[in-house]
Amino acid sequence: MALVLLLAAPTGCERGSSTRPAPPPPPRTATAGCPGALARAGAAVRRAQSADPAWNGPTTGPRAVPGKSLVYVAQSMTNPGVAGTVAGVRDAARVIGWSVRVIDGQGTPSGIQAAFSQAVTLRPSGIVVGGFDPRLTSRQVDRADAARIPLVGWHAVAAPGPSARPRLFTNITTKVEDVAGISADWVIDHSGGDAGVVVFTDASIPFARHKSDLIKKRLATCPGARLLAEENIPLPDTSSRTPQEVSSLLARFGDAWTHSVAINDVYFADAAPALRAARRKGGGAPYNIGAGDGDPSAFERVESRQFQAATVPEPLSQQGWQAVDEFNRAFSGAPASGYVMPVHIATAANSDGATSWDPPGYREAYRRIWGGDASESKGNRR
Repeated sequence: MALVLLLAAPTGCERGSSTRPAPPPPPRTATAGCPGALARAGAAVRRAQSADPAWNGPTTGPRAVPGKSLVYVAQSMTNPGVAGTVAGVRDAARVIGWSVRVIDGQGTPSGIQAAFSQAVTLRPSGIVVGGFDPRLTSRQVDRADAARIPLVGWHAVAAPGPSARPRLFTNITTKVEDVAGISADWVIDHSGGDAGVVVFTDASIPFARHKSDLIKKRLATCPGARLLAEENIPLPDTSSRTPQEVSSLLARFGDAWTHSVAINDVYFADAAPALRAARRKGGGAPYNIGAGDGDPSAFERVESRQFQAATVPEPLSQQGWQAVDEFNRAFSGAPASGYVMPVHIATAANSDGATSWDPPGYREAYRRIWGGDASESKGNRR
């Protein structure tokens, strides 16, 4: 969701402490009426909650092309998703022996355009489009194309893989269909097919609206997962509007509101004060899952059981390493890898105190593809 956060500054969570164990999920009921959907959702959730999945990404590709330079044009370095992938790009560049420069667009259209213009003027080997729609910088994209500078996007367009319009060698992101589907599956599984659900979205952003539509579609496969309301709160307004809307929802639905799904974790940071004021327990209903990036504040809420039970995080460091590998393929004349990381669900039971989702195996795999660790001694030239 970094793509849709162009004008929305990330919001930190309100931390809380609780020495009490989290209440168990609501009991499964025999009258849920969706045994098929419940079984399917349960199997999908068990796979997504695996904390140690085997690496299923690329194991072959071009050896490291020496002497390359990258510029990462960042939507905003205050965006945790962008900052996480920047760290991954830098780590991978040290291993492969390339230089990296980061230019911060500071979260505004004019700042991003200026940052991209500066990036093209530097004439690097490749440019990362980090967390913003490149149509915002169409002139700069055309200049990069004319200069034969390949572009790799991170959350730059809605779908993963190569893009013709705008022109990207590839775009790195999870599939919105997978993220939306597993979020709804978690609600179905956690509730035993008997839930009253509120969906939080930003209908002004087509990508966000599409995600919430997919969430509702998957919930509808289980009649017992009843959609109580869909709350349309623009992402820039979450801090001012979410507490009031949550108070209204509690007044309308009371204990019938058992679960929530949001297109981004930030809604639950802003819902916490209203839920706390209503004397709701941080580890109790409504049980909330964020279908977003899984930034550190979301992991903290999940781990401390403070009004968020789960998040569907992006593997930010892995995606940074993948960006470097995709550039190496572009420089070698090879096609994009086409790899999309499977979705993951982080809960207090499987996150083990982590503040990000960092799956195993990818570092070793990319090192082997590029030719081992020999290039690491070259450092990250600036």
